[in-house]
Amino acid sequence: MRHLWIVGDRRADRLRAAAEYGPGIVAGCHRRLRGPYTGIDTVLHAVLPKAFARWPELVERHRIALLYGIPELAEVIGAGPRQLAFTGPFEQRTRFYGAQMIRCMNQGIVTFLTEYARVAQAPLVVVFDDLHAAEETTQELVALLLRRGDPEALRVVAGGRRDGLGGQLSTALTRYADMIAVPSSASPVKPADGGDALVRAFVVADGVSDDPAEIAAYEAADAGLRRELHDRRAAELAPGAGYGLRMGAIPYHFERGGDPGGRGREALADALRLSAEIGFSAATVDFGLRGREVTDPDACPDDFRLFTSLAANALVPLDRPDEAYALYMDLRTRYTDARAHMITSYGIAMLYTRFFTPRDHETALAWQNNAVAISALLPDPRERTTRQVFNDNALALIEMHRGNLDRGLELIEAGITRLDQELTPDDWVVHRSQLLYNKTRLLAALGRHEEAYEGFTKLIEMDPYYTDYLSERARISRRRGDLEAALDDYDRAVAMAPPYPELYYNRGTCRAEAGDVAEALADFGYVLEMEPDDVPTLFRRAELLFDAGDLMAAEADVTAGLAVRPGDAELLCLQGMIALERGEAERAADRLDAALVAAPDYAAALVNRAVARFGLGHPDGAVDDLTRALELLGDDPDLLLNRGLAHEAAGRPRQAVDDFDAALSLPGADTAELEPARERCGKLLAGV
Repeated sequence: MRHLWIVGDRRADRLRAAAEYGPGIVAGCHRRLRGPYTGIDTVLHAVLPKAFARWPELVERHRIALLYGIPELAEVIGAGPRQLAFTGPFEQRTRFYGAQMIRCMNQGIVTFLTEYARVAQAPLVVVFDDLHAAEETTQELVALLLRRGDPEALRVVAGGRRDGLGGQLSTALTRYADMIAVPSSASPVKPADGGDALVRAFVVADGVSDDPAEIAAYEAADAGLRRELHDRRAAELAPGAGYGLRMGAIPYHFERGGDPGGRGREALADALRLSAEIGFSAATVDFGLRGREVTDPDACPDDFRLFTSLAANALVPLDRPDEAYALYMDLRTRYTDARAHMITSYGIAMLYTRFFTPRDHETALAWQNNAVAISALLPDPRERTTRQVFNDNALALIEMHRGNLDRGLELIEAGITRLDQELTPDDWVVHRSQLLYNKTRLLAALGRHEEAYEGFTKLIEMDPYYTDYLSERARISRRRGDLEAALDDYDRAVAMAPPYPELYYNRGTCRAEAGDVAEALADFGYVLEMEPDDVPTLFRRAELLFDAGDLMAAEADVTAGLAVRPGDAELLCLQGMIALERGEAERAADRLDAALVAAPDYAAALVNRAVARFGLGHPDGAVDDLTRALELLGDDPDLLLNRGLAHEAAGRPRQAVDDFDAALSLPGADTAELEPARERCGKLLAGV
């Protein structure tokens, strides 16, 4: 059984075809209805009551992901914990998330749905229709569900037109679903008498109708009637509207109503703040650009700057930094306002120091110095203080990237002191936590691990659900050799966070270091279920499988990794080691040659190529590789033993004895092999 992809121009035709495959949850996904999670909310509202009643522990494990982008679900399962970033006013927020965070939430929702389908033990069919008009977040989630979901337990029926699909969803549909094309049952017609009723029907459907008569009537209708109907519909929806409607139908209607530059602008600004606060990057860009279209930049400069700057910020996690730069420069061209130039100078500096390729920290410094200079000239003392500290914090980041860690720490500590002196404890709480976080990371980078550990502990107490702090503290524990404390922090973070692949990867490496191979493999397996092309995880899992003697599985992971990153030295080296273990010395040498082309000083590849060369009867080549490895790693008894054996095979007993003697003088030497080898070569030197 495979998933299904029903393609057709009309919703009614697609749903009629979908119904032939059994009863299921039908979710319309048109973004105009409820914004980013339209359709996903329908599915979760359908399954959560049963799941929460029968398997509350399942819901609890995924509570963060379920509620994050759809807070309305709290009506079903209760509210979830909140990070500090969501507790203060929007104007004081300095920590924003983006598309990467939303992808983690999507992975969590997909895991919930697949686990629910398994425990329910009844085949579940979910029909996602109008996917061509779905917002990017929904398209991504459906793509993940198509890839990760077992159609025997949870069958996805995807419906829509062929146009409008993002690359990720289009690829998933092609790979994991059987396509069924359905003919259209109707053709466009002109409205007959009573066309006003058709116009009203189109508007009441929030603009998602695909009925040809309704579309034609709407397009032919008097503009005044359309505006009146949109205003009326917006007024019906607005009272008590949740996040979804505020990011979907409400701004859609007000944009097309009688006051797009007034109520339309206000509705889009509200939607913009919601999407930016949650981290819906694509939606934030959309609302920002739509807001610019309806906003008079001279009459409403503050709103125009807000639409532009938040859209520019959101373009960055979408890997579109050049477009962000263009929006920042647009503001600089339009306005002489100091705040506009300060904000855009900061934004451009961050592009240069973090996101442009190659990074240019010197240009970033020039732009950020401009932001710092402007912030010192702001007339309001309170705003001047907060903006100076904010911009000094950004300056500290650039100095850190330039290698000036002490200067970065000095700037941040001065900012913390200033805010403590000039603000009340309840002011700019999130930004102050950010300052402490940056200070603590710098302390760790400077090797002041005890102070850093204390700093992360304080941050965990301040904001226990921001799990980066736990991961950072775990890293320090690992440096101390306290793997138990590190694993405690990783376990706590996993319990409270959406499934960040990096978090599971880090816990997996720590579990492997602690000798818990089975649990490490479980963590790596979950990472690769979520992100099958994650090369570091493929490599780490392959290493563990190789050490366990499962060469076939290790080779499969290496092959998968090389398909993504063909020149990866670690993967090529491991491929060579697998060949060595199989007795394929020629193939091993070839793979290790390739690894050393990619990374000439990769010691592990040198050591293993030496083994391959020795096995192929080339002891001089083995000596060359081991000599270079010893230069890189320092004296090592095993390397000296092997080089001695290579010298012996090449007929150089004097050099062999020197290596054996050097090895015997080191701790950990393999005396059982070294002493007989030294005796053999000693006899050769003595002429015995």
